[in-house]
Amino acid sequence: MLAFLWAEDQNGLIGQNGHLPWSLPNDLANFKHETVHEVVVMGRKTYDSLPVQPLPGRQNIVITRQPDLAVADGVFVMHTKAELLKYEQANPMKKIFIIGGADIFAMYADDVDYLYVTKIAESFEGNVYMPKLAMDQFELISQTPGVVDERNRYAHTFEIYQRR
Repeated sequence: MLAFLWAEDQNGLIGQNGHLPWSLPNDLANFKHETVHEVVVMGRKTYDSLPVQPLPGRQNIVITRQPDLAVADGVFVMHTKAELLKYEQANPMKKIFIIGGADIFAMYADDVDYLYVTKIAESFEGNVYMPKLAMDQFELISQTPGVVDERNRYAHTFEIYQRR
């Protein structure tokens, strides 16, 4: 099962110079809850932006064009779209979360089964936007409001969509 997992502002912004443009601890906790003991897939720039490499408690996969990319022990490196799709077919019981960046989301837009998105009801400054997805091909199956408090200052919802 391929799933996208990301957070976006009300304009579809997902990043600013390799980082999140907001601080929202609820979103980070949700990310960990959904992905721990699962597989996370990311591009090289997203991998480079991680504060801890690899993400602990998860199988990390990096997709890159660099033939000799150096990564931490235990991280799988793949170079083509087909490699990940073959991995998915060989591991049908695993949840495989694609976590960015925008080029990786665009690459698998026609193959993804689930969308896990945190929608933040604010606008931020940044330079990376979520690629447009054919949302008419997905059905909203879960929507949970996030708690707004002194640490989580922005209204947000956690939404899950399944391909029709």
